[in-house]
Amino acid sequence: MNRLVGAVACGLIVSGGTVLAEDWPHWRGPDGRRISTERGLPTVWSRDTGVAWRTPLRGLGVSSPIVAGDLVFLTSQLGRGPLRAGGHPALVRGGPDPAGERPLGGQRVDGAGEGVVFFVSAFNRADGALAWEYEVQAEGDLPEAHQKHNMASPSATSDGERVFAWFATGQLVALDMRGGLVWERHLARDYGPFEIVWGHSSSPTIYEDLLILQCDHEPGSYLLALDRRTGDERWRVDRGAGLRSFSTPTVVPGPDGDELIVNASERLDAYDPSTGEWLWSAGGPNQYPVPAATHDEQGTLYTSRGHRAGPYMAIRLGGRGDVGETHVAWRVPTGAPYISSILYYDGLIYMANGNGIVTAVDAETGRRVWQDRLGGIYSASPLAGDGKVYLFSETGETLVLEAGRELRVLAENDLGERMVSSPAVSDGRIFIRTDESLIAVGP
Repeated sequence: MNRLVGAVACGLIVSGGTVLAEDWPHWRGPDGRRISTERGLPTVWSRDTGVAWRTPLRGLGVSSPIVAGDLVFLTSQLGRGPLRAGGHPALVRGGPDPAGERPLGGQRVDGAGEGVVFFVSAFNRADGALAWEYEVQAEGDLPEAHQKHNMASPSATSDGERVFAWFATGQLVALDMRGGLVWERHLARDYGPFEIVWGHSSSPTIYEDLLILQCDHEPGSYLLALDRRTGDERWRVDRGAGLRSFSTPTVVPGPDGDELIVNASERLDAYDPSTGEWLWSAGGPNQYPVPAATHDEQGTLYTSRGHRAGPYMAIRLGGRGDVGETHVAWRVPTGAPYISSILYYDGLIYMANGNGIVTAVDAETGRRVWQDRLGGIYSASPLAGDGKVYLFSETGETLVLEAGRELRVLAENDLGERMVSSPAVSDGRIFIRTDESLIAVGP
């Protein structure tokens, strides 16, 4: 049973379905690059200073906040889901304190899955007050997760009229901006089981009037495009059995049209986002692909593959077929983060891994510009704006760097709460999800 909890706050305004320039409607940001165009972004804060508001959360998840109109949205899980038996992945290898990797919520919690409820929460962007919550009772087979995520790992996305939330059971809901149900689907029932080691975590992607979903699972893999207004299927592409992906597809502008970039266990693939037509592939196998791609303004794609210190590369867009020999501008075989995505900003690639090593790379050549062990455990993807690069550590600290070819740390800010999800930026504030709270940093 699904239900809307709480009343919508008076005076909330959504502007006719148009996502405002200052909105952050996807965890990858307005254009999929995690770059804010705003000025005057905050540099210094702590647990007690520089925080506009802090709202306690009643559920758990590692999905990222998004911002549309006057609302900040989060997805969460309430209730104990099943954990996979045996050893769990140590996402920090060789770091200063691998034992410091804490399970989601601070303690290992295993359950049979009875009474698991998902919910979509909407908070007032101005003061953090809860506007509404929509509950979704978990239905069907519940996937077994690892200690650092659960079935609410996919982040929501919004087109300014609706917010779309997807959960690891395959359940998908489209809500209006007041929390009313527009449509719902259960993709595991419609297309086959959501069976993937450690559980599904890919987030929805909006392209024009489509909602695009990457469902790369062991029994069968496919890309699916739904009409974002009705939930009806618009196209579906079979990708074969045995693929695995925890990444989110990204749409980038190519020289001959937009390209949908997909990171999966066998390779990188590009598709026409309007039709699902396959365009090109590159790269080799990678066991646990998590990161999502980014791009520059000149038609070059930058991406890492994930799984330990995997490869990262630059690929010129516009190719067809196998472009490994024709369009790969450069490739570095090792050194990229396992979990977080790389960041392109003003000619440089920035990355931070789970061992606290931060690196800047020249985007044109792939050569290292600087590297240092600054400490921290970086699962969240970095963001940039206002001439600064922000790195969010699970330890609760944020490193603020001056963007550029010399390493300069502007601030080291400690919120005192564990951070795993990737923050959002809107209207001069940075919205950070911790295990306990949703926090707005800034004026």
